Amino acid sequence: MKFLLVPAAASLACLMAAAAPMAPGASAALTVSPGEFLEACHSDMAKARAGMERFKAAQGAPAAQTLDFYDNAQWTLGAVDARAGLAHETHPDPAVRAAAETCDQEASALATDFSLDRGIYDALAKIDRNALDPAGRYYVERTLLHFRLAGVDKDEPTRTRLKQIDADLVKLSQEFGKNIREGVLSMEVAPADLQGLPEDFIKGHPPNAAGKIVLKTDNTDYVPFMAYAKSAAVREQFWKLYRLRAHPKNLAVLDQMLARRNENALLLGFANWADYVTADKMIGDGKKAADFIEGIAAAAAARAGHDYADLLARKKQDDPAATEVKPWDASYLNDRIKAEQYGVNASEVRPYFQYENVKNAVLATTGKLFGLRYQRVPDAKVWHPDVETYDVYDGPRLLGRIYLDMHPRDDKYKHYANFGVLRGKEGVALPEGALICNFAKPTASDPGLLEYSDVITFFHEFGHLLHGVLGGHQRWAGISGITTERDFVEAPSQMLEEWARDPKTLQSFAIHYQTKQPISLALAGKLRAADDYGRGLFTRQQMYYAATSLDFHNRDPKGLDTTALSAQLQERYTPFKYVPGTYFQESFGHLDGYSAVYYTYMWSLVIAKDMFSAFAAQGDIMKPEVAARYRRLVLEPGGSKPAAQLVQDFLGRPYSFKPFEAWLNGD
Repeated sequence: MKFLLVPAAASLACLMAAAAPMAPGASAALTVSPGEFLEACHSDMAKARAGMERFKAAQGAPAAQTLDFYDNAQWTLGAVDARAGLAHETHPDPAVRAAAETCDQEASALATDFSLDRGIYDALAKIDRNALDPAGRYYVERTLLHFRLAGVDKDEPTRTRLKQIDADLVKLSQEFGKNIREGVLSMEVAPADLQGLPEDFIKGHPPNAAGKIVLKTDNTDYVPFMAYAKSAAVREQFWKLYRLRAHPKNLAVLDQMLARRNENALLLGFANWADYVTADKMIGDGKKAADFIEGIAAAAAARAGHDYADLLARKKQDDPAATEVKPWDASYLNDRIKAEQYGVNASEVRPYFQYENVKNAVLATTGKLFGLRYQRVPDAKVWHPDVETYDVYDGPRLLGRIYLDMHPRDDKYKHYANFGVLRGKEGVALPEGALICNFAKPTASDPGLLEYSDVITFFHEFGHLLHGVLGGHQRWAGISGITTERDFVEAPSQMLEEWARDPKTLQSFAIHYQTKQPISLALAGKLRAADDYGRGLFTRQQMYYAATSLDFHNRDPKGLDTTALSAQLQERYTPFKYVPGTYFQESFGHLDGYSAVYYTYMWSLVIAKDMFSAFAAQGDIMKPEVAARYRRLVLEPGGSKPAAQLVQDFLGRPYSFKPFEAWLNGD
């Protein structure tokens, strides 16, 4: 998880002596020149080095104070990584992005130096954990595990090689993401090829000088086109183009990433990267991850078979000779079934989800649910004019700051994610976070209408943002914010999606942008039923992604044909045949950040469905008592406890598979 400290001019010692946390405003560090960006980077790295030396020299100091020294140094270095990552993915100035890339490489190298420094490890191991509170003990124990997973206990030649592998992986990661970010493709179609698309989409895509419509592989074009365009031939063309993003560049980059990761795992005594990267997760090892994927896939098999049969039956209405559903047909047929069997038409629903209305709804719903207030900060220094800034309050108490960078632009991150901007430290600094998304932007000719799936995504990503702010008030930054096990971090955000699905809640914020009337309960109910349709195929598709992520990493990658393996897994987990000449894995960005652990989305969903059962059992999911208990027991502790304990504290029992199973089977 990336986070950002204050500008380099601020003194950490002064901050630690402050009586109250500093005012938020860490985004200012992204509004400087390339030279100033690197200067701040190097200054903070020097402070981190000095802080770590202070920690190693703090023999005999009280345990909590000694841990403070370590935490402050890591916090300072984490600041560099955070602003470098955010600037590299979002900054409009290519020179700043280049400076951020350099900074990221240097900061990652120093982080590796720290993780392989036996003196740091030994100093941590000497801390009297019995003199710490439970959160401090847990922090030290988790940190020592991460040091061992980094290879701190290996011999010098091994540590030297591990450092080089880490440096290589940082560069490869940057290249993989850059190729996706800059690999936007386009195609021209005739105006008639937009038949079936909503009116706002058509108005937002006027013909060019040649009388053609230009479509880009950005999701704002791709998702609605695949759902609504009547022309199967053009959908096929667009579907194939979408799977050529970053091709062929990322084939070689991915091969190198897999090779370096495997070597890293072998040097540390693991059979493969999958076993290595799951060692500090809830699931424990790669075999259990594989078993989980197989178990979920098996549980969804019957439901997925029914879903596919429905799609094929609907296709036969248009083409009686059809014997299979092509992958570029799936979204379109799924939308037709929702319209014809559930009464949900895009032209009827989309006007209720104008971007500004949805944004305001997310703020209002979460504010009411968790007792929060969002105050716009119009004069905040930000990296792009599109970015909006809000301070988050609980009554008169300022909790943190959030940034919304929500619309696509050239050379910007192409997906949807929460980026840490500043990890909070109680009494020192407030947490700050940013949503980086790609939703339709309202313009003079385009009201910026969202798909219902976009609304769910907005709630999901905002769940991460809230977790970072509400959990960002620990004494130690290392357990502040979203610092739980990686296979739990999606659970709170997945649970927040339920408020976008609940008909009563939906009616409270789905306002028609023209008539200003709320969506009817009848239509909201239909929307919920339609959204539930296809969950079997959805689950199997997710298991294809999870298996691709895991199986790329649970074997020797030498000679591995990632295209062939991805094709094999697609046909194993989904009913759709592989299409030669397409390369899904090259633009599967999760292969970078998540590597082998994409399974975490479904693992977290199992937990999310169980946690939500506590809200559903009350009959009113806006009930403040349950939300307050959830906030106090799950979100606010950050990473100060094992995730399983957080869930048990909230539910009063260990988490269960039953609510997920009931959801999957339609109960």
